Amino acid sequence: MATPRLRWWAGSPWDHPTSSPEGIGASQGNPNLPPPTHRGVKSRDEPPPTPHALAHRGTPGPATSLIPRPGSGSERGAALPPALPSPGGAAGAAERPAAHTPWAAPTRRTAPAGTRDHPPAQTALRDRLLSAVVSCFKRHGAAAIDTPVLELRETLMGKYGEDTKLIYELQDQGGELLALRYDLTVPFARYLAMNKVTNMKRYHVAKVYRRDNPATTRGRYREFYQCDFDIAGQFDPMIPDAECLKIVHEILSDLQLGDFIIKVNDRRILNGVFAVCGVPESKFIPACSTVDKLDKVPWEEVRSEMVGEKGLSPEAADRIGEYVQLHGGLDLIERLLQDPKLSQNKLAKEGLGDMKLLFEYLTLFGITEKISFDLSLARGLDYYTGVIFEAVLLHQENEHVEEAVSVGSVAGGGRYDGLVGMFDPKGRKVPCVGVSIGIERIFSILEQRLEASGEKLRTTETQVLVATPQKHLLPARLKLISELWDAGIKAEMLYKKDPKLLKQLQYCEDTGIPLAAIVGEQELADRVVKLRDVATREQVDIPREKLIDEIRRRLEP
Repeated sequence: MATPRLRWWAGSPWDHPTSSPEGIGASQGNPNLPPPTHRGVKSRDEPPPTPHALAHRGTPGPATSLIPRPGSGSERGAALPPALPSPGGAAGAAERPAAHTPWAAPTRRTAPAGTRDHPPAQTALRDRLLSAVVSCFKRHGAAAIDTPVLELRETLMGKYGEDTKLIYELQDQGGELLALRYDLTVPFARYLAMNKVTNMKRYHVAKVYRRDNPATTRGRYREFYQCDFDIAGQFDPMIPDAECLKIVHEILSDLQLGDFIIKVNDRRILNGVFAVCGVPESKFIPACSTVDKLDKVPWEEVRSEMVGEKGLSPEAADRIGEYVQLHGGLDLIERLLQDPKLSQNKLAKEGLGDMKLLFEYLTLFGITEKISFDLSLARGLDYYTGVIFEAVLLHQENEHVEEAVSVGSVAGGGRYDGLVGMFDPKGRKVPCVGVSIGIERIFSILEQRLEASGEKLRTTETQVLVATPQKHLLPARLKLISELWDAGIKAEMLYKKDPKLLKQLQYCEDTGIPLAAIVGEQELADRVVKLRDVATREQVDIPREKLIDEIRRRLEP
């Protein structure tokens, strides 16, 4: 079968082939497509039409841009530029249809890499997840704030260690160098400093942006939601920190995601370890970023990076390895407090003292069985100054495996006492501690479970469908549904004058609507409404004046 010739002239965008991402009929997009030809040109060896001829056919010549320019009148709703005069004058123009606006190559119908659209079922699942998380934040007394998705570039730079390269920077917008926010913590610190707030418990749910390598199957995107809870202010040690860990425990337990562990450490302990192992202070942060990879790669690779890329001596790397592979609970804290080297380091001693106090509070909360003091936890962000923590989900490979294996981080946070001072003209500090829930990772897990279960999730909250069994009853439906809406009842009806009753009831079953209010000729005469329970298919006549109360009674939890 011969391959059809492709049309490339200006016209409806649907006239163009959509199989080639590189352009109309581009051979590199689809090798099976023929090369583009000019309209009326029988062979690609023949010269193309002259610009004058192209202009009279409504096709742009070489000097005409196919891409609309801002302010050119090509924006949606703006007037189009005047058409070129047609041969034959006004009479000729009247006989010919107006030339279509020129179009460029068809736009790709895919979302950018690392982003996704959420159809109704996914959006409903995500909304339920966000509602559960926000309910926990509110239970702990947090107030909501919002900040711009754009920040000054200088606000974000130098706060994220090696991850600074993942910030989305924007072009100069009239003198301001801007970037998309990387997280919600730095904007919160800027907000506190700018508004001179020294005491606040807040939560913030919003999208953030990172130029990361996306791994959508594991919930890693370039655009994603973060759910943050933070406590700002000068308080007694470890009390706010313990509450943040309690919040993580509550959320992961309520969502029933499976077994999990919350790793905790302290930047002061890590810095003390680096100091007693002979690491220069200038290399603390690079060494910390390398240690942070221990949950993904074995110690041998981390050691190799420390020596080969970070410039540490092999002896210093080996001494670090003796510490960062330790994990445990209060017993490990007590042992390290007696360590002849760490006990002589002021930072490490302070961190271990606070860690011991933290475990005492967590014991009172009754959650220590899910807490692990893990010296490999580093959290690569530069702004952490004290306690840091990260929650990971666990799974058993098989029944013969003694130790659970991590399948991914779902929450993280820590103390950042110096970040607000970076934005204050006088350098005034506001101590802060907070946690961020990895909502996209959790969403991916719940989405996979829902798909595997075959359960159908409702995408609307409609409570009643208003239906009619006979023709010419649209006014009755409109009047009844208006009464339900005015009473605050969530109701729908089909947008046809005379829909069949079976189709209306099938719509209830397909969308999970629990009740159907049926009004026919007999019901109108008797001033009743037939109320049908969609699940049981039982129906009963209800007096019109009692319908609202009966619906509310049936919908009570």
